[in-house]
Amino acid sequence: MSKSVLLLFTKNPELGKCKTRLAATVGDQKALDIYKQLLDYTRDFSAKLAIPKHIYYAWEITEKDRWSQPNFHKKLQAEGNLGAKMQTAFKESFKAGFEKVIIVGSDCAEINENDVLKAEKLLDENQLVFGPALDGGYYLLGMNTLINCVFEDKPWSQDHLLEVTLKELKEKNMTYSLLAPKSDIDYEEDWKRDNYINGRLKE
Repeated sequence: MSKSVLLLFTKNPELGKCKTRLAATVGDQKALDIYKQLLDYTRDFSAKLAIPKHIYYAWEITEKDRWSQPNFHKKLQAEGNLGAKMQTAFKESFKAGFEKVIIVGSDCAEINENDVLKAEKLLDENQLVFGPALDGGYYLLGMNTLINCVFEDKPWSQDHLLEVTLKELKEKNMTYSLLAPKSDIDYEEDWKRDNYINGRLKE
């Protein structure tokens, strides 16, 4: 059994239910089209990794979709806020015997398989690893032991999430490392910037 696992949090690609902040300026259909491209990109880069991938759906598990391929295991996100959902997923993974648990979302067009491999390596000497997002959150989180404070009483979706989290970790003498900052795609300007920078997605 692999000692590492990659958790992928996704929303079911349904019109009007995903990338709502992006949809506010580009419309629901365009936002859905962009999100489907992000899902495909996330699937393609993560498929290059030899470790197991656990796909956590937001609302319901779809039987036949882009994730229906070997080494992708389908699960359902727990109830509660984002912290509670991630906490449950990490807890399940450690209970299953994994020693390194890494989670990413499905809205970053800059992340790649090398970021995950680097995070996995950094967990040899650090309890946690973060991939800082330009909006003040993070696009990747890795742990080699369950540290519950990361998930509890945090300002989710606010621009000081990572700052607050790291401050608490320092106070508790937890060891962590940071990857290079990257951009999540939440707004139209994020989409235009990332599309221009790396050309991975289409207009």
